[in-house]
Amino acid sequence: MIIDLSCYPTDLVDLAWRHDGAPFTGERLLQMMDGPYYVNGKPRRIDKAFIQPPQGNTIYTHEVMDLEGKAAIRQYMAYTEKMVTEHPDRFLGCFVYNPRYGTANGAEEIERYAKEFDFKMVQLQANMHAYRPDRALDWLRPAMKKCADLGLMVKVHTGDGPYSIPTEFYPIIREFPEVNFILAHFGVQTGGVYVFEPMQMALDTPSVYVESGWCLQSRIVEFAKVLPKHKILFGSDTPPNEPGMWINLLEVLCHEPPQGLNLDEDTLEDYLGNNVARMIGLEATKPPATVEEAEAYLRQHGVALAA
Repeated sequence: MIIDLSCYPTDLVDLAWRHDGAPFTGERLLQMMDGPYYVNGKPRRIDKAFIQPPQGNTIYTHEVMDLEGKAAIRQYMAYTEKMVTEHPDRFLGCFVYNPRYGTANGAEEIERYAKEFDFKMVQLQANMHAYRPDRALDWLRPAMKKCADLGLMVKVHTGDGPYSIPTEFYPIIREFPEVNFILAHFGVQTGGVYVFEPMQMALDTPSVYVESGWCLQSRIVEFAKVLPKHKILFGSDTPPNEPGMWINLLEVLCHEPPQGLNLDEDTLEDYLGNNVARMIGLEATKPPATVEEAEAYLRQHGVALAA
């Protein structure tokens, strides 16, 4: 299976990034997930996606998102909750923790979403929520304690200064070694290219994983040579990104050197979804052995294929 770690369906255009066009709804995301995408010549779909609200909709915005406390949290999580409830076979919930709405409120809501809606992951976005993660440890501890108790993964937005440089999260990572931390975007965003920091952190720290999306193609080849195979996880950051290009980023690993490294398809399948599946208690699956097997799987799930 293919599992995308980072998708942002919404019924309200992102209030920070102001994406053009109509809102990128859950229905649009499902259509995009169905592709098909071609991996080593075989048609595939994205089977499941972790979804969450766009980060710009998780902060106070006058006359749009203007509630306080738990009411504000439930307001910005409402559409994600709706989509996870309506499409439990395709969508997995990711809770966005904004400590500025109250650390106790956030920790309590993490537990509620995990227990009532089976959310598996929590995201930190220190830049959008304006705190230094290496200094605001009191703001993070209640949420991280809850994640440790509930066995939730924590995805960390990285790649921007001043507050989302990967190594700024080392203090909280070290304090909660039982929590699996995923460094989203591989340290690449609008503010910098910190790809070597996530690679070294994942290499040195058992609980740190890297999300493949946004990494430079030539660097992912280098890093896949040295990182343990279970440490690389697929995520596309959709929207604004289109997932096919980031699937291709990993497929290139199966090509011959120097662009690839002759990666086997079973390991590629680990990167595309099985690694995450094991982390959240889903059964890992084998990649399709033939084009015919891949096409039959898609037809079974209602994906239209070209004649």
